[in-house]
Amino acid sequence: MYFEDFEVGQTFTSQGRTITETDVVLFAGWSWDTNPPHTDEESMKDGRFGQRIAHGLLGTSVALGLASRLGIFEDSSIALLGIDGWKFQAPILIGDTVHVTVEITGTRRTSRGDAGILSRRFILTNQHGVVVQSGEIGLMVSTRPAGD
Repeated sequence: MYFEDFEVGQTFTSQGRTITETDVVLFAGWSWDTNPPHTDEESMKDGRFGQRIAHGLLGTSVALGLASRLGIFEDSSIALLGIDGWKFQAPILIGDTVHVTVEITGTRRTSRGDAGILSRRFILTNQHGVVVQSGEIGLMVSTRPAGD
């Protein structure tokens, strides 16, 4: 899809993805974020959630990946513009299955006119319908090529 194909109010919902033990361990390894809520099963048994939780930024990364899997931004995506007002609203537990809903909340052409800006609201929800994360992620996309 190109800039001209998007309209305010459109929503797209991804497939689900289960967050695994391996996801959390690998994320801790490459991010160096080995804080106990993510890596210490024994101490977290008595913690607020009764078990380890996924890293917040792991959830954000999965939300972006699930949006990518939709296939609607892939051919025209130019640049991610920012993440605004992102909220971590509930924990993501190992074994949770999440999906993302992306709503187009705004569209505008760039001053050069050869690209457009999409304002997008992301809502990451678990298998129980609980919103675990949400926020705005802007994206610059290509306009339709001449002749298309």
